[in-house]
Amino acid sequence: MDLIYELDDLKTDGQSLLVNETLFHNANGYIGIRSNFEEGYPEGIDTIRGAYINAFYDFREIKQAEAFYGFALEKQTMLNVHDTQGITLYLDGEAFSIFTGTLVAAKRTLNMAAGYTERYVHWISPQGKEAEIRIRRLASFVRLPLFLIDYSVTALNFEGPISFVSSHRGDVENYFNPADPRLSQEHFRSLIPKDVVIEGSASFVSSVTSKSALSVCTAVDHILAEEDTGSITTETEGHGTVSHIEGRIKKQGTLTLYKYCIFTDSLRYPLPGAAELELRRAMAEKPAVLYRAQEEYLGRFWEGARIEIEGDKELEKAVAYNLFELIQSAGKDPYSNIAAKGLSGEGYEGHYFWDTEIYMEPFFTLTNPDIAKNLISYRYGILDEARKNARLLGHAGGALFPWRTIMGRECSGYFPAGTAQYHINGDIAWSVVSYYLASGDLPFIAEKGAEIVFECARLWLDVGNYYRGKFRINEVTGPDEYTCLVNNNYYTNASAQYNLRWAVRFWEILKEAGTLEDVRRKISLSPDEIDAFSRAAEDMYLPYDEELGINPQDDSFLSKKKWDLSHTPREEFPLLLHHHPLHLNRYQVCKQADTVLAHFIFEDAQSLETIRNSFLYYENISTHDSSLSTCIYSIVASKLGFREKASRYFGDSANLDLQNLHGNTKDGIHTANMGGVWMAIVYGFAGLRIKEGGIGFTPAIPESWKSCRFKIRYRDSQILAEITGKGAVFTLVSGTPKIINVYGKEYELSDSLTVSRET
Repeated sequence: MDLIYELDDLKTDGQSLLVNETLFHNANGYIGIRSNFEEGYPEGIDTIRGAYINAFYDFREIKQAEAFYGFALEKQTMLNVHDTQGITLYLDGEAFSIFTGTLVAAKRTLNMAAGYTERYVHWISPQGKEAEIRIRRLASFVRLPLFLIDYSVTALNFEGPISFVSSHRGDVENYFNPADPRLSQEHFRSLIPKDVVIEGSASFVSSVTSKSALSVCTAVDHILAEEDTGSITTETEGHGTVSHIEGRIKKQGTLTLYKYCIFTDSLRYPLPGAAELELRRAMAEKPAVLYRAQEEYLGRFWEGARIEIEGDKELEKAVAYNLFELIQSAGKDPYSNIAAKGLSGEGYEGHYFWDTEIYMEPFFTLTNPDIAKNLISYRYGILDEARKNARLLGHAGGALFPWRTIMGRECSGYFPAGTAQYHINGDIAWSVVSYYLASGDLPFIAEKGAEIVFECARLWLDVGNYYRGKFRINEVTGPDEYTCLVNNNYYTNASAQYNLRWAVRFWEILKEAGTLEDVRRKISLSPDEIDAFSRAAEDMYLPYDEELGINPQDDSFLSKKKWDLSHTPREEFPLLLHHHPLHLNRYQVCKQADTVLAHFIFEDAQSLETIRNSFLYYENISTHDSSLSTCIYSIVASKLGFREKASRYFGDSANLDLQNLHGNTKDGIHTANMGGVWMAIVYGFAGLRIKEGGIGFTPAIPESWKSCRFKIRYRDSQILAEITGKGAVFTLVSGTPKIINVYGKEYELSDSLTVSRET
């Protein structure tokens, strides 16, 4: 499997530079650094120069023209923290810049096996000095606070003095764009410089946030490669420092500078001492040791996560890119989760959405369950804030998780398409159940998972009501944000039904295991409530239209006029940037999969015929303006046997960022879609389903593929699936034998099992 992504990098236009800043960013789940040029750009070229710490935020005002009760008046925003990227190279006094002199060749490389990016430039200075420059960058998965820049220069036709001017800046601020609602829309400075300390050649810069009372301390130091000699001096400059590294280079010789950058924050570390300690620990290890540890970490990751596609190597590489970005984006501690843009940019201000539970967590649940467990633990950590949010919204009991957040409070300023998406409760409950079904980790359910599911279930009893014998949920918004504030959104009701049923089931399972009492007593849960959960689930109203044989998206959806997508100019997409929300809300037009998503997540609620009818109906009125859409259509198309459609939708998802298909990759990667790419293969083409009754597959890969291979973890076992056009081979890699269902028949998997596909 090819884990190298390369791109010729001769383009110097602003748009290409911005996209590449995202595509080649370095991250490890704790820190993320955009791939900005160390030396910067000339004036007039836009850049989003950024470094981020997952869950490090400040509060900002949400300006409401009419601040009614309960409206969000304050949000959290992930901050751009200290800039440690800056390095300007001088060849005997001439500053290196690809915008001057002659650019002979340039290439960017992402090595997904070794976990670093590399920028290669072959450059001739205005005065004729010819050099090759290689800059490797690494965000360590083993030492999470460490970002390393490995800067090498080879003199091709000259010798003489060479110098680096390396900066460590504390005077930073976030990017803003008043024209895009997905970005910060005003200029602000939330990070206030506090201290600058120099100890030898090392520098330490500390800042505090303006409102959230969080602190950050970054540490920077440099060393030259063992074979190189030179001097390093560091001095204060403004709210930061600058280091001067002086040396000499021989003709055909190479000089290498290592810049160690440490990021620490007060959520996780005692400051400022932790920065000094982490810097000392990192610099005690030679770069070769750090590279080796990075490769070993990723070796373990790829051993469980690798997907091999025989017959389309470019698509295989695109899939690998998506999976690598997931491990780069996922928080590795209970303070953090996965932001909508990972740690690659400032789109959606670093907020966590339902994207994690529905689109990304399944990948970790089945390949790296410890990370999935951590993601659920984050939700458990903000459960008290979710309870407060429920009270704010008028609910007497239960918890309502915020639509978008960092530390647990609602950050959505537009409640019709934000706070009203109550289905996030069902999404989080579904993720807990999915983790349990895959892992069998009942102690974790007893400790944290069941409490989440119980409190989410309580919320549904308060928000819904009985009418004409059916339990109904009014005035909510489903996944489709072009249809807001409706009664009985099908997806929401189906998710509530699933949540309620599993609350009952967890009560039974924990009671039988003798581990119910602690959580029952903690939240004062009674058998009467469990009975109410059961009745509401049984009586849940799921909209159905007899004439069309479909599940309407909500009670009023089919009464609306259809939007004429075929005559809508291409430049008017996405529609949310060109049409007032009220205008969109009055039409049958979908931003993304909604009922179709329910037919994947909650497929047992309807017949296959209804699912097929619904898929074909909604396919004709969906814009896929959301990056969360095409992967779901691919999965359901696979289920229905629409193989060409499944393949086409999958290709759109796999290449979304690499080809900048939505035109906004500059603001950050689309992490949910990346998780959806994995799901489209494993849940779609392989037909994987894990339910209380066991695990099953219905494989049918695209006709253009010869085979597809991947591994999953199920309970105590790891299973390798090898799928061809004729069937599949399943191998028990480790663990105990398992009963698996393939094409509707049960088999015991104790070693290797071959099952032919019935055509």
